[in-house]
Amino acid sequence: MEGKVGGELADTALVRGVIIDKDFSHPQMPKEIKDAKIAILTCPFEPPKPKTKHKLDITSVKEFEELQRYERDTFEKMVKQVKDCGANIVACQWGFDDEANSLLLQHQLPAIRWVGGPEIELLAIATNGRIVPRFEDLSFAKLGSAGTIREVTYGTTNENMIVVEDCANSKAVTVLVRGGNKMIVDEAKRSLHDAMCVVRNLITDNRVVYGGAAAEISCSVAVERAADQVSNIEQYAMRSFARALDAIPMALAENSGLPPIETLSHVKSEQTKLGISSLGVDCMDTGVSDMKEQFVFDPLISKRQQFLLATQLVKMILKIDDVIVHKSDEQ
Repeated sequence: MEGKVGGELADTALVRGVIIDKDFSHPQMPKEIKDAKIAILTCPFEPPKPKTKHKLDITSVKEFEELQRYERDTFEKMVKQVKDCGANIVACQWGFDDEANSLLLQHQLPAIRWVGGPEIELLAIATNGRIVPRFEDLSFAKLGSAGTIREVTYGTTNENMIVVEDCANSKAVTVLVRGGNKMIVDEAKRSLHDAMCVVRNLITDNRVVYGGAAAEISCSVAVERAADQVSNIEQYAMRSFARALDAIPMALAENSGLPPIETLSHVKSEQTKLGISSLGVDCMDTGVSDMKEQFVFDPLISKRQQFLLATQLVKMILKIDDVIVHKSDEQ
């Protein structure tokens, strides 16, 4: 999931591929490549350097020209190795200077530089490519493949992103979230994440309960009925548990701008009188309290986990019978 400030929330789109928050290294490179064969590199486009500290003294123009020629030959050799393996685009984790960038343009080899570690791994997974640490290891079998790679410009700020579509790994999809500011983008990403978690829970366990706090009210009524059948002191703990369940529909009603106590009393009495467990808080003020008619549901696995965690937390607190506070000598 990627977010980009600019545009409207309605511009959010699903991309069947991956998105890289970079642009092509040279403005004159083609903005779209069809049937892309991607060389994914973690080695820089630059002459090899010694591992230790070094110093190079140039005392004449001839020596400078020889050094320049050596660098150019090295760059051309690197570009030739990439072209010979069948690649028509390069994604490099490191940067390269203007001379290497110019040679890539001359050899009609589009390049993306400064691709971060997580992005380059995602690109390799999506395109079924291999991350290559040395130019000598390049081969056609290690190239990633994609139907289209294009550079997209957003808004009037000239912010560019690389969109890789029709990847070899067809399961790779990206949601590009747009919004007027960073807060809207972050909130939309959080909401989408919550929605996808609901889908994941339904895949794990497809059982559902009615939403709108209907499940909590129904559980509260059932616990109160069970407490009436208990004659010892445990009934007080059961009634306290039922009151704790009532806190959820009250909070839901209050957040919806409804009178919490009146709403809870009305819904609970209707559930008890009619015996319909799907009655809940009408947050949208539609005039219908039946969550079945409003198609409001919650996954059972998440609702059950919420009850378990809340109960375990209370049990943990009840185990603490005293709090010892250390006081200094001065006090």
